[in-house]
Amino acid sequence: MSRFTELFMGMLGAAPKKPEKVSDGVREIMRLKYLDKEGYIKEKLHIRSHQSTSHKWRNRRWAVLLAVNLLFVFSFWLDIQILEGALTASRFVGFHLIDLNSALHVMLAHKHIIVNLFIGTFTVFLIWVLLGGRSFCSWVCPYHLVAELTEKLHLKLVEKKWVTDHEFHRGTRTVFWVLFALLSIVTGYTIFETLSPTGILSRALIYGPGLALGWVFLLLLFEIFWSRRAWCRYVCPIGLTYGVVGTLSPLQVAYRVEHCFHEGDCRKVCLVPHVLDVTIKGRASEDHMGLGPDCTRCGLCVDACPTGALRFEVKGLAKLL
Repeated sequence: MSRFTELFMGMLGAAPKKPEKVSDGVREIMRLKYLDKEGYIKEKLHIRSHQSTSHKWRNRRWAVLLAVNLLFVFSFWLDIQILEGALTASRFVGFHLIDLNSALHVMLAHKHIIVNLFIGTFTVFLIWVLLGGRSFCSWVCPYHLVAELTEKLHLKLVEKKWVTDHEFHRGTRTVFWVLFALLSIVTGYTIFETLSPTGILSRALIYGPGLALGWVFLLLLFEIFWSRRAWCRYVCPIGLTYGVVGTLSPLQVAYRVEHCFHEGDCRKVCLVPHVLDVTIKGRASEDHMGLGPDCTRCGLCVDACPTGALRFEVKGLAKLL
């Protein structure tokens, strides 16, 4: 199975597997790493003792996410007409922008291709092809930010053993993607749009709160007391849609085996830890690998890595600052 196929199937819910073949480069790196075990351990302890907490990429991401959503708010309330509408469908200085997943469901509900929707999705399609992965989720989606904050409460409750984190099969997200698409076809309505916390929060910020916020509140309670980030991990079809679109993106979080001590700090903070399976000792097939389309490009793993084994890169260009 090719690396591309493996990553794509992983996005749909397949479990990561040990590589069938490991490159000579990886073999040589691992040999040199453990040739001097004592020196390796000393270096690891030295880095650990001098490690400082970084939130560089998290802060950049939060700033962008807040800026995008507040621009919607100010454009409406101040009537400056820069970014009109909401995340589902908007217009930026005259350019129509339509969420790909929403446009798909509308066309499935109407059972034909709507030219205006198709034109409106083209710009959005290009943006997320360039940025790749599930960048929309972590850099734009307001629910992602709210869930990220309440996740901290969930983890504290788990640490105190007041609640237990319940995991589901990641393939359930693919099932829900198909289910919501079929519901649009059968009912003629975009059922998902009435349930999507992304759209609900976006509209509530811009036009004012409504009863639909109660549904968002229930989702957050479920995630706090039962399952960590359940909506994003196991239900939301938006992430899967954008993951497919961003499969060939030049932007990626890249992993370098040479600089990794395989301690797993990155996997502890990751929303989709299966994309970091390559950081487990013996799981990398190449010495330099991209994390794939299911990565949200949130940068938490980059911030958490003390050695720079994980970093943002544009293929063929230097790492991002």
